Formats: sequence, structure tokens, C-alpha cells
Amino acid sequence: MYFKGRFPVNQFLGRAYLCQGQLHAPRSTENLDDFEKFVLFFMKAIDFATHDRRYFFLIYNASVLYWQLVRPFLKPGFRYCLIPSLSQIVTALNQIEERDNEWRAELMINLLECFLDASQLEEAKVFSSTAAVFIKENVPDKYSQIFSLMSQLKLIKNLESTLKRAVQLGDPGVIQVVCATQWNLCLPLLQHNLHQHVRKPLISVANVLEEIDSMLILLRCQIHMEISRIEEHGDRLEAALEHLQKAMHLNNRGPYQELLRLSFNRLRLSAVLYESPEHPEDQAVMLIEQAKRGKQKDNVRKKRSLLVNAGLALAPDTFQIVLDSENEAKVSSGKSNSQISYLCAKAQHHTKSVEKADEHLKHLRNANDRERIILWADLAKVARKQEVWDVCRAACRFCLLYDNVLFRGATKPPNQTNKKSDTLSGKSLLPAQSFSFEADLLRVLAEIRFINAEATVHLLKLHGIELNDRAVPPEAENQSHPGSVSYLPESDPEWEMYSLWIDNLSRYAMENFQRAAEIGEELNEAWIVHNAAVYILNYNRHLISSGRQRDIIEYLQTLLGAIKTVGSTEILLMLCNALARGLIISWIPKTKPAKKEDTSFSVDPNGLPDIKAALEVCEFALNAMTETTPKETVSIAAQQQVIATWVKVMQLNQQQIRQQLGTQEENNDEAQNPLARILVGLEMYSCNGLGLMDFTVPSLSQLASLALECSWSDSLLELQTLTRLTYFAFVSQDYDRVMTCSKRMLGNRVRHEMLSIIACIQGKSIMENLSGRKDLRVAASEAFVQSARYAGEAGNYSLVMFAARHFWNACLPLLGSPHDREQFREPTEIIIKNIIKAESKNKQVRFSNKYLQHVLGNTAIIVSIMELQQRLDP
Repeated sequence: MYFKGRFPVNQFLGRAYLCQGQLHAPRSTENLDDFEKFVLFFMKAIDFATHDRRYFFLIYNASVLYWQLVRPFLKPGFRYCLIPSLSQIVTALNQIEERDNEWRAELMINLLECFLDASQLEEAKVFSSTAAVFIKENVPDKYSQIFSLMSQLKLIKNLESTLKRAVQLGDPGVIQVVCATQWNLCLPLLQHNLHQHVRKPLISVANVLEEIDSMLILLRCQIHMEISRIEEHGDRLEAALEHLQKAMHLNNRGPYQELLRLSFNRLRLSAVLYESPEHPEDQAVMLIEQAKRGKQKDNVRKKRSLLVNAGLALAPDTFQIVLDSENEAKVSSGKSNSQISYLCAKAQHHTKSVEKADEHLKHLRNANDRERIILWADLAKVARKQEVWDVCRAACRFCLLYDNVLFRGATKPPNQTNKKSDTLSGKSLLPAQSFSFEADLLRVLAEIRFINAEATVHLLKLHGIELNDRAVPPEAENQSHPGSVSYLPESDPEWEMYSLWIDNLSRYAMENFQRAAEIGEELNEAWIVHNAAVYILNYNRHLISSGRQRDIIEYLQTLLGAIKTVGSTEILLMLCNALARGLIISWIPKTKPAKKEDTSFSVDPNGLPDIKAALEVCEFALNAMTETTPKETVSIAAQQQVIATWVKVMQLNQQQIRQQLGTQEENNDEAQNPLARILVGLEMYSCNGLGLMDFTVPSLSQLASLALECSWSDSLLELQTLTRLTYFAFVSQDYDRVMTCSKRMLGNRVRHEMLSIIACIQGKSIMENLSGRKDLRVAASEAFVQSARYAGEAGNYSLVMFAARHFWNACLPLLGSPHDREQFREPTEIIIKNIIKAESKNKQVRFSNKYLQHVLGNTAIIVSIMELQQRLDP
């Protein structure tokens, strides 16, 4: 309708193009016609906006919307479709010199991946050289990504040429060395989203080794297996089967025998979906593959039907019963018709139904256990991906039955921290570099533990409950009189049963995370243990932030044991801090003495064991901090949290902290880590005066000197530290120190830019809620003046002009009255001074095109403000 009328050529034309484009947003890679229309309108919007500085913001908006809507094409084999449009967007953002450099860098890296996916290597080479220069100068954090791609490209290409020369030489030894080197280079690229880049090099290596009948049998087998995975991911099933057959021939009775057999059978059935296999395992394979390869436009009911039938093929006796555990149609209304009675019946029905899963293995008599683990895992993963949550939860339960029966007894108990043996099902694990099918199955089970835990958290959220929270009683029913007191359902046996069920679901989810960590520890695979720790910390964030860590101490202790065996220092510190806080938090007195002369609090003696345990945990973490290798960096924020907890534990334990500040005589680690000493000193100041034992604190002058001399990698923590030092100096009436620290803070450019933005947001907020009040307009203008001040100190010309525009719009309606004009004299002078100040500080870009564009683009607002100043002069 907008385009049918006579539309104005302003920003709304660009917005209309974007809206029109969104109407044709592609839902899948099959909608190429819609995709072309979508791109057409977005490119029209971008082309329109590039011709007028006022509309540059539309280009940025278009790039963000574009990236959100092209997700269906961000998979191997389809990225080539994005190259023309994404190239134009990157060019437009470069042309307007968009200030969000991180966003530009992100798009550049993805455009390079599109070139690689399309095998346009020359284009990739030319573009990567330009992009790398920009990223190295403006977003150094992302340089490693593009550098690895240029290298994840250059080395592999060079080795392809080297391999051709080696073949021409005809020396089998040289050929095998080149092939092995190429394989090692390709290994980091065998991730799901990158492996298409190495398909051709790997095929070349496989063919060359086959031609010379190389005796590197295991290497050849591995290469064919990886090529098969790549071909399958690209829906080239015949090629995938061919490479699997070659791998099976090479691996005759080798370590991959079982894995290859199962993979070949699955692919064979995928290629002939019209057959009706006899064996239930084969039926399940076909149904799972049909669901996996189904079109995106297929409705959820059709996908769910395929997944349910796969589960029924594997467990015809019990799968439907377990699945119906969440079917509300199967739940009775309870003894009474109350809400609580219904919730109780729901809990009973679920508990009774899922218990039936335990009977499943009794009927199978250990038939095809390994194959069924993989099939149940595939079913759970496909259901998870397609968000068919009830099927996902049911499949997980059946899959994990095998962990309980086959593996769990062989792994070590939860509290055992010293690794004594590596046994699985009575067999010794092979070395880490060798393949073990048993170990591979355990990795699968660890993955399903994570999926099952997440799916259980999802079930809790359907009932309005966060993980490890208690059930919330429903509002009282049938209140005959307003204000009457409702009964407490905790005393109701039906409510108790429902609450216990909710608690059990939380416990079940946590046990799955815990068991995954045990598997990771047993396999000595850090990524599994790390994932378990991150899952538990994230899903229990609401508990940790509200000081309820004690509710999950058991799980934190188990995790800590696993992290000690295999893990990174960063996660170790996070875990130690959560555990130590959980141990002490209930023993910290909640109030302080009413009068200064009152006796200090003493800690409840019952809490001393927990406090001593927390001290051991903190000291272990502090030792880990000092023992980190140069390659492993630990964030200052993580260190600060552990230090803060340790200082509090020391106070509760009534132990003084001996600090060696600023002295070179002491030859100890503490004296050599000024950052730790600053943080410890500040925490000691924070803990004093609360009614507990007071620390003998170091002098503020020493702490301030160290803080000002330190090189801070975390600007936010530096700002926080200086703020606290300023506060403690003020409390101590050390005004010299107040001025020293505050000047350092106010001299921080990033700090000023942040404050400028905050002040401007404050002013805009006031402007949006004026309701005709003149005094609020004045208050808003004061906020914009403050914003300009901070921007001037930072030397940020753009932010000063941004504040100036808002200031002008705020005071413009009040300039008609001489009395009202008078109050804007000083603010106007401040605005102009800060425009000049920002201009003078910005020497590096004074003569650049960007600077001239800024000045020319902002001439009107400068003239307006200077005219205002003239009108205010006598």
C-alpha cells in the first residue's frame, strides 16, 4: 500500500524496502525465489541509504536484519547464495565507515567462509588480505579467526601442490609424508561447520594413498571415514557409502569394526527408504533418518509421528507408556476436583509411567546393546533438535538404562578424586590416541546425560519452576470472603506429593549433569567436565545470585573433584568460589551490633567445620591461580571473586591476613603479585566494621600507589577498584587520595565515553516523559550538557555532537522567552567548549575524510548553537 501511493523520498522509503524484504524472508534453502526477492528489497534499501548521510543508520539496521533472516543458508553447500548480497553489505558498511568494527569484522569473517564454501579460492585470497588488515587494526580479538582461516586455506593449498609434485617424483616415502602432513593440517577443520573446506584435499590424499597401495592402513581408514561423514552431510549418500566400504575393507577386524558396521547399515537404509526392514533396529534407523532428512516445511505432527514410531520399534512394550507419562489426557482429576488434587494425580501418573522403562532391558536379554545405545541416542538428539521434547525425554531414559547396567558400576564413585584405574566393563581403556568403541559409547552417553538434564529443566519450566526451586502453591480456591486467610498447602498430603515430585525432577536433572562429569573424568576428557560445570553453574544462576548455593553443595563438591583431575583454572576458580560461598553463607551474621561499643559477633560454633572446609577450597583455588601456565590466562574478574570469598572466610575463621605491600625484600609469591595484594587489601577494608573480627589493614596510600601503577587488562575492574579506593579514602578523610584516584578515573577515555552515553540516555528518558512540564525539559538539557562534558573529556567528537543535537532539541521550545533563554547561557557555552575540546583532542583524524565528513555533516547544529549563544549575549 505504501508503494502504491505517492511516497516521500525520506528514511521511510528505506524502512519500507526493509519491511517489503522481510515479507519475503526465506524460511528454508528451498525457497530460492523468496530469497531473491528478499535480497532485492534489502539491496534497494542499502543503495538508497548510501547516498545520504542522514540514512546511514538504515544500512546498519539492514545488515543486522539480513543476518538474522539468512540463517537457513548458513550451512555447507548453500553459503554461496549469500556471496553477492553479503559482499554488497560489507562494502556498504566499509563505505560509510560504520563505527561498530566488531560487527563489520564478524560479517567479513563469514563472507570469507562463504567464499571457501563455494571453493572460490582466488576470491577468498584477495578478500582475506584486505579483511585481515582491517581486523588486525580495529578488532584484534578476532584476528586469530581470520588468520587461522587464511593459514584453516594457504597451507592446505600449498600442500596440494606439494602432493602433486611428490606424485610426479614417484617416491612412496615422500608421498606418505606429505599425505600425513595434510591429514594433520585438516584435523582442526573436521568440525561440523567447517569440514566441507577439506573435502577435496582429503579425497586427493585418499586417492594418492590408494594408488601407491600405502601401508598406512589406519590413516587411510580414518581418512575414508571422515570423507564419508562429509559426503553424508552434503546428502551425497552413494559417495558416503563408497568411502565407508573402503574404510571397512582397510579396517578388517580393526578397532573401528563395530562403528563402521553400524554406520554402513544406517547409511544403507537411508539410501533405500522405500524398503520395509525386518529387524526392529533397522526399522528404527529408517524412521529416524526419515525424520532427520525431512523437509523444514513438514509439520511437527508428521515429524513427531516418525520419531514416536522409531521409539515403538525399539521398545514396543514400554515406550508408549513412558511417552504417555506427560500426556495430560491420561491423568485423572484426582480425589477432589481441586487444582492441588490434579497436580498430585499428574505427579503420580508421571512417576508410575517412567518406572516402566526399567523393565525394558529385562525383555531384551542384552541383545544388540551397543547398537541400541546409538539408536536411542540418535532418536533423542533428533527429537531435541526438532524440539519434540516429550519424545526426547523418553528416548533419553531408555538410552541411559544402558549406562546404569553396563558402565556405571565400572566407573569410580563420585567422591573419589584420585584416579586409580581406567576400566570399563572390566576392560582396560586403550591409550588416549587409540580408538576404543567402549570409550566412544561413553562419550555418547555423556552427551545424552546433558540432553536429558536440559530436557528435564524444560519440563520443570513447563510447570513454572526453575531448576532446584521449590514448587509454588497455587492460589487458594473458593474464597468466600475477601481477605480471608487461605490454608497452607504444605500440610496437605497431595501437595506434599506434588512438591516431592518437583524436587525429584530437579534432583534427576542434577544427577545427569553429575554423571556426565564422572564420565568426562573417567575418560580424561576435559571438554565433558567443563560442559558439566558450565551447565550446573548456568542453570543454577538464580540460586547463586540469591545466596542459595548451599542447596547444591553436594553437586559442586563432586564437580570440584572432577575438575581437579581434568579441567581449566578458570572454571576451577568459578566452581571453588560457588562452593566456598555455599559453605559459609548461612554462617555469616545477618546484622551488626547496634552500637559501636557493643561486643563483636562470634560465629556459631556449629559452622566452624563448614568454614574450615571453605578455607581449604579457597586456598586450593589461590594455589591454582599462582600455578597457571603462561598459555593459560585466568580473568581478573574470576580471581577477584575467589579473593573476596577467601578474605570473608578468613574473617569468619578469625585469622588475620599478613600482607607484604610494596616491599622487595620479601621473596614470596604474595609480594610479587601486586594485583592480588590490591584486591586482598580492598576486601579487608570492605569486611571491617561489620561486627566481626576487624582486619589489620594495609595503608590506603600503598594500595592506591599499586593500583595506579598496575597494568589492568580489565578496564571495568580497574574502574571498580579505583571507585572503592576513592570511597575508602573519603571515609578515612584522606582527601589527597580521593583526588588522586578520582582524577585517574575521570581521565579514563573509555570511562568518559560510557558516562557520556549514560547521561544522554538519562536525558532522552526524561524527554520521553515530559507530559508538558517545562522543568523536566530543563532537567533533560542538563543531562545532555553533562553528556557533552564527558564526551569532550574523552575527545569523542561524535558523542559531543550527539549530545549537542539532543540539547538543542530540548531547549528549542523555551527560547521564545528572554527569561527562559537566560538559563541556557552557561550550558550553551559548555556545549561549544566541549565541541572545541573534542576537536582538539582528536588530532589523529583531524585531516582525514571521516573527520571532514563529521564536521560538514554537523555544521548546521554548530551554527544553531552558536546562534543561540549570540542571542544570549547582552
